[in-house]
Amino acid sequence: MWTFLARRLMQSIVVIIGVTLISFISLQIGGDPTYLFVSENASTEEIQRTREALGFDRPLHIQYLDYVWNVLQGDFGNSLSYGQPAMGVVLEAMPATIELTLFSLVLAIALSIPLGIYAALKRGRPADGGIMTFAMLGQSIPNFWMGIMMIMFFGLYLQWFPISGHVPFLEPLFAGEFRTAFANLPQSIHYMIMPALAVGTYTLARNARLVRSSMLEVLQQDYVRTARSKGISERRVILHHAMRNAWLPVVTMIGLEFGFLLGGVVVVETVFSYPGIGRLVFNAINQRDIPVVQASVILLAVIFIFLNLIVDLVYARLDPRVKL
Repeated sequence: MWTFLARRLMQSIVVIIGVTLISFISLQIGGDPTYLFVSENASTEEIQRTREALGFDRPLHIQYLDYVWNVLQGDFGNSLSYGQPAMGVVLEAMPATIELTLFSLVLAIALSIPLGIYAALKRGRPADGGIMTFAMLGQSIPNFWMGIMMIMFFGLYLQWFPISGHVPFLEPLFAGEFRTAFANLPQSIHYMIMPALAVGTYTLARNARLVRSSMLEVLQQDYVRTARSKGISERRVILHHAMRNAWLPVVTMIGLEFGFLLGGVVVVETVFSYPGIGRLVFNAINQRDIPVVQASVILLAVIFIFLNLIVDLVYARLDPRVKL
């Protein structure tokens, strides 16, 4: 296990280096960043002095090595829009995105697992066909279109949910203000329902199909037939025998889904004017705020890599054969 962890950590370092390199080059290709640090009426001499002061006159590989060295020291540069450390700006927006992502994932898991199991138990019947049709639609509809439709119907027409805004829950929780955090929880959920459904519908549909296929495969195994022949109740056969083995691919997908959802909130947060990291990155790209974009990409990459590692460890715990 320690050898496995060491190997995965080395792979993670290579991935992070690749992420920093790609983000650095892609943002540099957009043009000389010197013009972002000077006024529109700056003279040629002022532009050149600024370029030299910021080090943009040096070769790209030297600039990249300096950037990596600064990142290793915790310096991601200052935001051009906010005038504050870029990572600090990203971390301020991160709790709102984590709230939305967690709520979307919980909602998707809570609905997809019973739907997938029920569809497997009713294989070939109308209920199975209806659930699979819903799953196909859920995977086909773009999340931004889903968000717009929900805003128009549930937000503007029925006025059941607010169409924008956010009530913080994690921020006061992390600050130790537990009473405030749990007092905000109902309102926070009320504001997140539509964005969470828009973000999580694809995950819900895909996991429902995955649970169904896993259950169908497990239900045909000999040990399930043996359990039924012993007179064990159907509920116990499903929960204690079939589900335990059907969990393996589901756990893998659920662990990765958190990272995918983090990357998919950019458009949805913009549609709902939700103050998270997705909207922050969208605005930073439009404003050419390079430090904020780079800090966001690196933070999201680290979170995704960490989640992959956790998934591998959980998988090994659930299936001892993986350790071999």
